[in-house]
Amino acid sequence: MRVEGQEDQEHSLELLVPAKVKDWKVATGATAVRVNKAGFGTYQFADYAELIDCPFEMGAFWIGQFLAHGIPHRFVVAGASSTFDGARLLADTKKICETEIEFWHGKTRAKQQKPPFKSYVFLLNVVADGGGGLEHRNSTALLCKRDDLPRLGEVKQTNGYSGLLGLISHEYFHTWNVKRLHPADFSEFDYSQENYTEMLWFFEGFTSYYDDLLLRRSGLIDNAQYLEVLCKTVNHVWQTPGRKVQSVAQASFDAWIKYYRPEPNTPNTTVSYYTKGALVALCFDLTLRHEGKSSLDDVMQALWMKSHNQASKGATKSAKGAITERDFVQVLEELGGRSYKKEIAAWVHGTDELPVQKCLELHGIKLQKASATWQQLLGLRVTEKAGEGVQVKTVLSGGAAETAGFAPGDEWIGIELLKGKGSSASSQTNQPSWRIHKLDDLTLYVGDVSKFVSQAASFSALVARDMKLIKLPMQMKNKKQASEDHLIWRFEIQDSKRLQQWLAN
Repeated sequence: MRVEGQEDQEHSLELLVPAKVKDWKVATGATAVRVNKAGFGTYQFADYAELIDCPFEMGAFWIGQFLAHGIPHRFVVAGASSTFDGARLLADTKKICETEIEFWHGKTRAKQQKPPFKSYVFLLNVVADGGGGLEHRNSTALLCKRDDLPRLGEVKQTNGYSGLLGLISHEYFHTWNVKRLHPADFSEFDYSQENYTEMLWFFEGFTSYYDDLLLRRSGLIDNAQYLEVLCKTVNHVWQTPGRKVQSVAQASFDAWIKYYRPEPNTPNTTVSYYTKGALVALCFDLTLRHEGKSSLDDVMQALWMKSHNQASKGATKSAKGAITERDFVQVLEELGGRSYKKEIAAWVHGTDELPVQKCLELHGIKLQKASATWQQLLGLRVTEKAGEGVQVKTVLSGGAAETAGFAPGDEWIGIELLKGKGSSASSQTNQPSWRIHKLDDLTLYVGDVSKFVSQAASFSALVARDMKLIKLPMQMKNKKQASEDHLIWRFEIQDSKRLQQWLAN
């Protein structure tokens, strides 16, 4: 909603005081011109782009504040319960902000070279179920579950709160890497349609790499917690068959039509530029560190300084901070001392496996296969609810479930055991049938996962589809079918010193 042709003109917005609500307040990063104590009144914007990049929170909310390297930060929380520990959230967020300011501007320069904003505000809405965030030039709009908030008297850090801190870290990092550094494709927006770029693997993926890594450097999680989160990312990517079909550059360009319009077959045809992009960043970082020339930290900081120099030399508004893949490659090669065309072609524009295992082993981490769940082994993504049974959401390519003939939307009701080893399902003697409510029930009747992989056990799945009850024979064709796509990995620390050198700085 805009006045077409007037996007470059100054804009103003007036917020009127609600007639029937007395305790409402306003929180925003926008520039106030004439406002009352509660924040209602007139706000001014340099242009339309600034107007739509300044969210507002209006209502009754909790608010706290702190200084990070001399910059005032506010944190607004709407919907929190009375057990919410605001002091802890402020203290932890301050650590994140200071760590990221130092990342971009250097520890020794942090007090001289200020961040590219005079103040910052976090706008957090707390709900029963939900999560996510959106970055803005001097603020961020966040959403989390009520259970994710820190609670008074709670000493141990919950997984939910760790996830919230990761979200805060991610969106704050975007203040530099997206809101200032940005794809050249986004220098001028066409507000009438989608805007496309192939570089979301860099802007979202690299941010996803640094969000948890900087939590580690800020001391809010330890090495074990960081590696646990990283391991989940590795497993998520390796259990997505679409990584062999779509490159992260293609995934970036297709975000409008695929990533934000998922359907049951999406994991088989696409890959996330967030998660695989994070692993691309990991590979570049650990490769640079191993070769002893530099690190990805240096690359990011050099790109920022290039952007800063553009601004100081009076570059046009649209050119400030605009970078292309070529800019990234140029800085990468300058600091790395060699060509990275091969890596860019394979990791960014190709669908070959990333050398994650090799890179981690060079930095003290060994990858080992761990026991898979039935979901992972069979190549299924399901929902399990009491009284509703097992609902199939996605059938992954190459798994035993696809071979058997499963389809999205199937309701897996039960199993029928089969007797006999090495014979076809049709010639086997029927054994008892059992109702299942979750996939782990298979262990009770079939045995553990390893028994199925070794072909020492087989069964038929009883499935409801289109009001019909059908029988699908479940058996591994061969052990190779239990490929890495449908297994899980775990990390084992082999060299703590090399690991610490990577994680600490």
